[in-house]
Amino acid sequence: MTGELFSPLHLRSGQVLKNRIAKAAMEENMAGDGQVPDEKLFTLYRQWAAGGTGLLITGNVMVHAEALTGPAGVVLDEHAPLGPFTDWAEAGKSGGGAIWMQINHPGRQVASDMPGVVWGPSDIGVSLGKHSSRFGRPTAMTAQQIDDTVTRYAVTAHRAEKAGFDGVEIHAAHGYLLSQFLSPLVNKRTDRWGGSLENRARMLLDIVKAVRAAVSPSFAVAVKLNSADFQRGGFDAEDARQVIEMLEPLGVDLVELSGGSYESPAMTGRSTDTRTQAREAYFLDLAEDLVTTSPIPLMLTGGITRRGTAQKVLDSGVAVIGMGTALAVTPDLPDRWRGGREADRRMRPVKWSDKALASAASMAQVRHQMRRLARGSNPRPGTHPALALITEQRKQRTALRRYRAWLAKPRGAA
Repeated sequence: MTGELFSPLHLRSGQVLKNRIAKAAMEENMAGDGQVPDEKLFTLYRQWAAGGTGLLITGNVMVHAEALTGPAGVVLDEHAPLGPFTDWAEAGKSGGGAIWMQINHPGRQVASDMPGVVWGPSDIGVSLGKHSSRFGRPTAMTAQQIDDTVTRYAVTAHRAEKAGFDGVEIHAAHGYLLSQFLSPLVNKRTDRWGGSLENRARMLLDIVKAVRAAVSPSFAVAVKLNSADFQRGGFDAEDARQVIEMLEPLGVDLVELSGGSYESPAMTGRSTDTRTQAREAYFLDLAEDLVTTSPIPLMLTGGITRRGTAQKVLDSGVAVIGMGTALAVTPDLPDRWRGGREADRRMRPVKWSDKALASAASMAQVRHQMRRLARGSNPRPGTHPALALITEQRKQRTALRRYRAWLAKPRGAA
């Protein structure tokens, strides 16, 4: 599974990625009216498509209109119009690469001021100390709600294929719903979805089966999985190894490894775990252990910014390297690497001691760069994190009013 950065990768679905560089999912929070993509996202993805990336994975698209990670989230359910999604897919493929839609349900990671539902495997809320009140208190899902959610994932995947996307990535990392079911710290159920790892993985496996049955064999199906939660007693690397083995018979093309959650934001390099303190390739040590046994090609995301680091990751046996922040700052970074150049700018680091606030500011900085790209402007990575966070909060308040009004309206079939 090793190879040079610019060599193609053949997946089991028959899909061929033109190189080993992927734009990993970053939550854009840029939905237009009706919670669908508009020209802002089209422009953003055209920029990335033109930069030489072999695979673009969208920011998480919500499968449930009443459960969003943020008020400007994109929703693709049975009622959403397909036209805007077709335009989004075309923008993402305009450079000759593939585009996959990341599909997700936030579970309990929903802000307390959001309308809709806050669900989880159990009624255990997000624990962030003095920031815990930022999130709603979850209710434990019923069996019917679990079954309905499995169906929602399949519907979204089917409609993504109809819109022209090349694949979907099912988000089971970063503390969102499927990650919550996998975690023994959050999942305290005593029924068929709780207890053993096989039971905790049941919802993810059922979703993969339902999605694979709802799409054509040539449509890619990937899973984003934590290599570890970076919380004592949580989902760990051995759990990840076993889940990957469970996924292999189900026709999964690729497993992307990341780590952390809102409670331990290792995906931004802010975990207390020393294994994530390296400046680049946060999760490489864990990936090197998993790649020796994984029957599925692996993608690694987290802190990669230089070609040498990317090549080191490939040399470890990982099949695809994923980048997020680096491409928000330098959207043509793959083409630069091909020409022997590196990025000439980096994101301003956030060194605040409050990890939850620092993680929020880091994500706000990234979204600030994406919004600039969406306007056709150059990134400005030196923007102060406090300014980015304040700007983000203002935009969220405006988006929340719009989302509340939209959710209150009846929706007919698309």
